[in-house]
Amino acid sequence: MKIAVCGKGGVGKSTVSAFVVQALLDRGRKVLAIDADPSPHLARLLGVSQQDLTPISAMKDLLQERSERNGPFYNMNPRVGDLPEKFMKRHGNLNLMVLGAIPQGGAGCACAENAVLRNLLNSLLLSKDEDIVLDMEAGVEHLGRGTIASVDHILIVVQPYRGSLETAEKIERLAKDLKIRSLHVVANNLQDPSDLEFIKDTCGVEPVGRFGFSPLARAAERAARPVVSSDSSLLDSAAEMIDKLEQSP
Repeated sequence: MKIAVCGKGGVGKSTVSAFVVQALLDRGRKVLAIDADPSPHLARLLGVSQQDLTPISAMKDLLQERSERNGPFYNMNPRVGDLPEKFMKRHGNLNLMVLGAIPQGGAGCACAENAVLRNLLNSLLLSKDEDIVLDMEAGVEHLGRGTIASVDHILIVVQPYRGSLETAEKIERLAKDLKIRSLHVVANNLQDPSDLEFIKDTCGVEPVGRFGFSPLARAAERAARPVVSSDSSLLDSAAEMIDKLEQSP
């Protein structure tokens, strides 16, 4: 199963991704976790050492070499097949690849560097031997045909406030334009029944996953402890959601 997790910045995409990864690992599955957030911290949430774990997006010399950039010209199909073996972090049944993302604001065109990251991401998503959880960058710009074509499910993480739900609506519209069918809302940071009702009324759908507000997870994050070990109720929520995804068409 290949799952992409997206949503507005700050809604808890990485936390939900981490609990989904852990729930899959607890079932004895082999999992590839891909962190494609501009500020990657999925490894920390999972309790994986970040030593020697540099985002590919920060390897400027490598991106320049692989893109074969020469002025305005660059290779649209750069060589990336050897990069997973060189830069993937292995931790039991978990393989972790930290892509990061190229900041766009004020930095000029990063098309050549992004071509390398896009090719690498697409090659990783072709894996047939493991479950894949992709923690995507915030917003909707990344939802291109090539990046998402081989994903089984897209999870839009929302919290019970309008900014989060407006971004979810934009993602849903773009996903429909791309003919993506398996799109699900995940309600996060729920504190009382009215939060869930607000999300359901605004989105017009039943969330496939429900994650409550967790002081335990917050305390673990602040203390830089593995969040996935902090609150068994959130792990149960992730497991229940995986069951639903596996039963969906």
